[in-house]
Amino acid sequence: MNSVFWLGAVVLMLVIEAITLGLTTIWFAGGALAAFLLSLVWDQVLVEFVVFFVVSLLLLIYTRPVALEYFNKRRVKTNYESYIGKEAKVTQTIDNFNATGTVMLNGLEWSARADDDRTVIEPGSRVVVKGVSGVKLIVAEESEVA
Repeated sequence: MNSVFWLGAVVLMLVIEAITLGLTTIWFAGGALAAFLLSLVWDQVLVEFVVFFVVSLLLLIYTRPVALEYFNKRRVKTNYESYIGKEAKVTQTIDNFNATGTVMLNGLEWSARADDDRTVIEPGSRVVVKGVSGVKLIVAEESEVA
């Protein structure tokens, strides 16, 4: 009966992995496969669970970094990811309290907010993009970044 459980776990993990394609459950599918093979030979539930966890953990530790590097090798940063760390010019006063502020970055005008709510940044200042929240750039004055 344990064999059916482990075989079902392998199939379930592989189906989840096929749906998500995020390299999240493939490691546990390997552990469930090892437990399934053990259950065919030796019917000890506790030992099967230990093998499942140990094999899953070893696969996660030793093969995940290699797999992520292989699969992410050709990954290109999306538009907003490429803006983080870039300099922009303030075109309208950035004031979080009054919900105002725009910057010019790569020839495009963006709404902007300061990363510190108490900071007011005047037009003409240089800022560095710290992050993106929705369609707004989160920026800090260049002197604060250094």
